[in-house]
Amino acid sequence: MDGDEKTCLTFSQVCFKERFLSLLIFIIAMLIVGPLFEEFVGLKILIDILWSAIFVSAIYAVSQKKRHIVIAVLLALPMLGSIWSKYFFQHKALLVVGSLCGAAFFLFAVIQMLIFIYSHKEVTRDLIVGAAVVYLFMALMWTFIFVVVEILHPGSFSIPEGQDIGATQSFLYYSFVTITTLGYGDITPVTRLARSLCVLEAVIGQLYLVVQVAWLVGVHVSQSMLKKSRQDDEEGE
Repeated sequence: MDGDEKTCLTFSQVCFKERFLSLLIFIIAMLIVGPLFEEFVGLKILIDILWSAIFVSAIYAVSQKKRHIVIAVLLALPMLGSIWSKYFFQHKALLVVGSLCGAAFFLFAVIQMLIFIYSHKEVTRDLIVGAAVVYLFMALMWTFIFVVVEILHPGSFSIPEGQDIGATQSFLYYSFVTITTLGYGDITPVTRLARSLCVLEAVIGQLYLVVQVAWLVGVHVSQSMLKKSRQDDEEGE
């Protein structure tokens, strides 16, 4: 590895340091704390604030290169616009564009995070948290994909009465249920496209878990053997 590559890798590690932990906290807060406040306090805006915090934190996490910042911001702005514009006006086209950009944003973030993770030769806390965030980001990406499918082809999903079909939170719940293969059955795909996308999310989610866990174990074993070898060499001297 030459000097430029070492410098690039070091800079990447510094930029990513502790970014995953804040993302994990914001996602968990949106999944648990947000709905609690919305249900019992009526503070619906908190969920939108948490969504915005996730986007901003994700931009910060993938900011190891200037072009990455530009790409992430350009993808995040339409999504943030569609989130906050609903307090003033609602437009179907804006929601579709925002959701598509949201899905693309999380896909871009997942790719950059995986590049960071697989460039490491040592299992650290950041690495483990990052691997968890990637999995959660996959579910968030599919959330916006499902929203777009339902908007463009109404009736693609069967949703219980009383729930807003176009609500992002409904598909957020459904996406996590699907990627974990829980399958409660309260929300179900109806059209072929919706079913295919649900199967794809479930397969990708399970494959990611298998591959990621195997890789982390492999790196940990290799790391342990290297440390043991160094200790043996020191004792031999």
